[in-house]
Amino acid sequence: MVENVEKEVVSIIADVSGYEEEEIKPESNMAEELEVDSIKAIEITVALEKKFKVSVRDEDIPNITTVQQAVDTIKKLIDGKENAPR
Repeated sequence: MVENVEKEVVSIIADVSGYEEEEIKPESNMAEELEVDSIKAIEITVALEKKFKVSVRDEDIPNITTVQQAVDTIKKLIDGKENAPR
């Protein structure tokens, strides 16, 4: 599942931001380059949480400024979930 994370994150960001997937690069700044405001950031977060069945802490959302940071955050949460005791 982790190998598709970047593709899925970019797809969700494209859906919410209105930009084409090809225009979205890992280093793209979500606020400055993709016009993601706080409302869109929450939409993206909720979509990512549903897609990957993870929970992003509210206080972490403002710290995710690039596409790569979003990908890394989701990967870390998936990793933590898969390694958690059952």
